[in-house]
Amino acid sequence: MEIVYGIHQVDGINGNCYVVARDGLVLIDTGLPGNCRKILAYVRDKLRQDPANIRTIILTHSHPDHTGNASELKGITGAKIAIHEADAEYVSGKRSHPLPKGARGLLIRFMGVFLRSPTFQPDILLKDGETIAGFTCIHTPGHTPGSICLLDPGSGTLFSGDLLRYNGERIEGPPPQFTPDMGEAMRSVKKISSQEFENLLSGHGVPLKGGASGKVKEFARQIR
Repeated sequence: MEIVYGIHQVDGINGNCYVVARDGLVLIDTGLPGNCRKILAYVRDKLRQDPANIRTIILTHSHPDHTGNASELKGITGAKIAIHEADAEYVSGKRSHPLPKGARGLLIRFMGVFLRSPTFQPDILLKDGETIAGFTCIHTPGHTPGSICLLDPGSGTLFSGDLLRYNGERIEGPPPQFTPDMGEAMRSVKKISSQEFENLLSGHGVPLKGGASGKVKEFARQIR
C-alpha cells in the first residue's frame, strides 16, 4: 500500500519493507527470509515497474527480520546494499549477534536453523550524517551497534528501524529482550527527538502519519 506519496509498504513479510519511488527504486529493509517473491511481485504488479529499477537497498540494522532477502534481491536486481559500518560484520558472517538468555535464546537458536539469512558483503558502509539516495543516515545504536534511522526531508518521513515503533495508540522503544544496550538505545531516542518529521515508519508496527515528531518528543521526555 502507498503510505505517503511515493512511499509504499509491502505487506505480509514479517518485518516492514518499504519501497520508495525516486530516480529508480529504493528498498528500506527486506523482511524475514523467504519473502523475496512478494517484494518483487509488489514492484511488478502494484508499481508496474521492472525489478531491475531497484537501485539501492538500505538496511536499518543487521537482524534477519530486516536483512532476510537482501542478498537474493541484490542477485536478481543488481542493487547495491547499504548498512552502517558498525553492523557490516554481522551481515557478512564475521560476527554473530548475542542471543537472549534462557528459553527465548534457545528458541531463537532453534528457529535460526530455518530462518538463517544468507551472508553477504555490503556495497556501501554508512556513517552518521551521510546522505544516501536522498535520505540522511542518523546513527542510533543500542538495538544493534550499527542501527540507523533514515530521515527523508522531502516527504517529512523518518524510517526508524527498530528504535521506535507505533502500535496504533502510542510510541514504543525497541524490544528490551532483543536490545543488548537499552541505555544507549534510549540515548538514541533522545537524539532522534531533536529532529522534525511528520511521519514515522518503523520496522514493525503501523505507520504514524502526521505529528510524529511531537509524539516522539513526548516519549523521549518520559525517559529518565
